[in-house]
Amino acid sequence: MSLLVVGISHRTAPMSVVEQVVLGAAAGGPGLRARIHGQEDVSEAVVVTTCNRLEVYTEAETFHGAVAQVGDTLATAAGVPLEELTEHLYVHYEDRAVSHLFSLTCGLDSMAVGERQVLGQVRAALSEAQDDGHAGTVLNPLFQHALRVGKKAHTETALDRVSHSLVSLALEQVSAHLPEPPEVRAVLIGAGAMSGLAAATLERAGVCDLVVVNRTRSHADRLVQRYGGRAAEWTELDQLVGAADLVITTTGAPGTVLDAQRVTTARGGRSQPLAVIDLAMPHDVDPAVGQLPDVRLWGLAQLQEQAATLPPGGGAGEKVLDEVHDLVTGEVAAYLAARRVHEVGPTVAALRARAAQVVEAELHRLGQRLPDLPEQQAAEVRRAVQRVVDKLLHTPTVRVKELAGSGPSGPPYGDYAAALRELFDLDPHDVATVSAPPAGTDQAGRGIR
Repeated sequence: MSLLVVGISHRTAPMSVVEQVVLGAAAGGPGLRARIHGQEDVSEAVVVTTCNRLEVYTEAETFHGAVAQVGDTLATAAGVPLEELTEHLYVHYEDRAVSHLFSLTCGLDSMAVGERQVLGQVRAALSEAQDDGHAGTVLNPLFQHALRVGKKAHTETALDRVSHSLVSLALEQVSAHLPEPPEVRAVLIGAGAMSGLAAATLERAGVCDLVVVNRTRSHADRLVQRYGGRAAEWTELDQLVGAADLVITTTGAPGTVLDAQRVTTARGGRSQPLAVIDLAMPHDVDPAVGQLPDVRLWGLAQLQEQAATLPPGGGAGEKVLDEVHDLVTGEVAAYLAARRVHEVGPTVAALRARAAQVVEAELHRLGQRLPDLPEQQAAEVRRAVQRVVDKLLHTPTVRVKELAGSGPSGPPYGDYAAALRELFDLDPHDVATVSAPPAGTDQAGRGIR
């Protein structure tokens, strides 16, 4: 069994293709992950979705089988032929999959390098998979470690001081088309995590007139309590758009929220410039809105082009990114070493169990041959035999864990557990029995509530 990730992102496909896959996955809801998890060659699955990517992490029984099954499931969800989708997919396996996930949580693979938003998205993906029983003894600890690495990158390096967020990048692009910040009338459509980031960014930029609109009014109320502004009813949206200088949408609803006709009607012939930033995936705003007079529209595709030209923080940013890359490299090595030690553990336990069986069998045989042996002497014999066995096993079992943790991974190195099983003729069934979670826990190793 091996770790596998199959994904599509802004780095490998046009945003229109990424959006089609994300929209198809969203339409399937939790069913997409369930269908992937139910495949013959997949034993665990976590689906990570952000504004510019969709990635499926699996514990795969076979590499080629899992790749084919995940690809087929994504193509079906997106409603596109597999051969068309395949050219945009990327696959990472084992060590490279671990490195990719750790880099992702640090924001190194984001459109706006270093953004923190992806940490929350990865955490949400893991939580959903845990709740459905799709993240078990492999993916659960992997994602927990990845989240710790992402947090380290933001707290132990200067990444936050040199990174961009999509929101700040978008505001940089539209600033020339807006009044001075205190005079900007801004409307924020949506009240999720991305909306909170947008509200915080607008507040830092000096925008004082902010109205938040959401279909669920209580969510908008909570957001403005934290970041300022005021909340409005969804029925007020047209009036607010008509008077706005800046509209930011982050809902990710299945259909568009603003189309050209609605914006035209809302503006009622107003010639004041309007800047619209669509940060949603799938998009909230019909592209035709950008063709209206005095209206400028920035979507994820336009922001992607701009982000590619902005190295974070110039020279200082490059130094910080090097530090984060070094952090990721070290954490990947530590994780892989710990995993190898963990993997050899059940074999060591099975070996000790086999030794205990041999000791018991020999002592039983001794008891039959010497039935009159005094109890005190029999106990001393037992202790002596057990000490001999423990001393014989101590060095190889300690050494095999050291080698597993520090040696190279992959053939011809690293499979020390297999060597032990072969040398001592251990039954794989015995090892699997030792590996099974204890009663009273779920497959993620958590106590069953």
